Amino acid sequence: MQANTIKYKQLRAKYVWFAYEDFSWEETSGELRVRYHFNLSGQFHFYPKLVFRKKDFLNWPVDKNILDNLLFHLGMIELISYWKATCSPELIIKPLYLCKKQISWWKKLYFHGLGEFFYLNGIETDLDGFVNLKSTSSKKLKSFDFPLNNKVLVPIGGGKDSVVTLELLKEHFEVVPFILNPRGASIETTKVAGFPEDKVISVQRFLDKKLLELNDKGFLNGHTPFSAMLAFVGLITATLGGFKHIALSNEASANEATEMESGVNHQYSKSFEFEEDFRWYVKEYISPELNYFSFLRPLSELQIAKLFSGFPKYFPVFKSCNVGSKTDSWCGACPKCLFVNIILSPFVSEKQRIEIFGKDLFGDMDLKGYLDELTGISDVKPFECVGTLNEVNIALSAFINKYGDNKLPSLLDYHKNQKSFNDYGEGGLKQELLGFESNHCLSGEFLNILKQKTLEG
Repeated sequence: MQANTIKYKQLRAKYVWFAYEDFSWEETSGELRVRYHFNLSGQFHFYPKLVFRKKDFLNWPVDKNILDNLLFHLGMIELISYWKATCSPELIIKPLYLCKKQISWWKKLYFHGLGEFFYLNGIETDLDGFVNLKSTSSKKLKSFDFPLNNKVLVPIGGGKDSVVTLELLKEHFEVVPFILNPRGASIETTKVAGFPEDKVISVQRFLDKKLLELNDKGFLNGHTPFSAMLAFVGLITATLGGFKHIALSNEASANEATEMESGVNHQYSKSFEFEEDFRWYVKEYISPELNYFSFLRPLSELQIAKLFSGFPKYFPVFKSCNVGSKTDSWCGACPKCLFVNIILSPFVSEKQRIEIFGKDLFGDMDLKGYLDELTGISDVKPFECVGTLNEVNIALSAFINKYGDNKLPSLLDYHKNQKSFNDYGEGGLKQELLGFESNHCLSGEFLNILKQKTLEG
């Protein structure tokens, strides 16, 4: 960490400014191609791209000012992947005007969205000092009203959460799955859900390879708020496709800090705080017609796991392991695999669970360190999208109590002798399944669907 701290100071001194130069878009017969231009102190230029398939969209062509508004804002979140390579002290926004409120909003998102990046790189900074963000353009774009239908766009990542959202909403609304950079699990999820390829919207995002070259040379690297990127891509997709609603699948547990002392949260851009901030920003500066919200926000990971267990047809295809994402597999050796294994354990059979992961993770003592992180024995949770300490301990206690006096797998036998096991009684799971978080942005029609399904269980 000390080396990275020194590197951080050296890079900021060498690359003193980073500029969002411009963005452009062009139409072909079947695609909308978007390109951004970012400039690192005149020494490196980056040109990331996105491709939208025009056949997916009802509202095409769209007014240039509307498209410029949407694409400009997408560039504001795209740039963070490139700025972080040097953390240049000055960030210059050239394409369009940002007022003081907007600048404050973006600085908050960048700072907290990069909380894990700062923490793991040993960078000590604060909200005021980490960057001077300034807008040099006088060109203003107003928020827009646009005719949208009462349809729901559901982003699909390939994990259990988006499956639950998709299954519960498709019974009541016209729903279309949306995938950013399709991969095996996300594609297979939509197939199992009954959506043919031409009824699934997909968007391709292409990083500039020069960024990867800089990473290989030792420039700063780390986690960025990907869910915020997904949010802005979702706005474009919803507007062009005529969708009023964008239903995410972020749960209540995303609000819990990963590192308790500092408050750093790996899932910041999945948190309720970000959701509220984002909704405000969209209403003020983009369009009041768009309804971005998380459908699963009132639920815990345990409630979602219970609902997911009712859809066994997805067991062979769902994946949420980052290590195994390129091979569309569960690696079976990371904290995300262990967490999903734990949270499903009270609700699926042992045979099903072993078939999902390819082995019994509870018999692998190499995962003990991750178990300590997930249960709170260690001071820091895994930097992954995992549930709360409370949810993990309740799931483990509920599963161990099923065994009675039978011999436990080694990892469970270890956990049973920890203080955290004794702190959770047998009734914890039942009580947890009855809970319903009050902090959410669901309107009545969506809330009623979720309450009905939760109470059915």
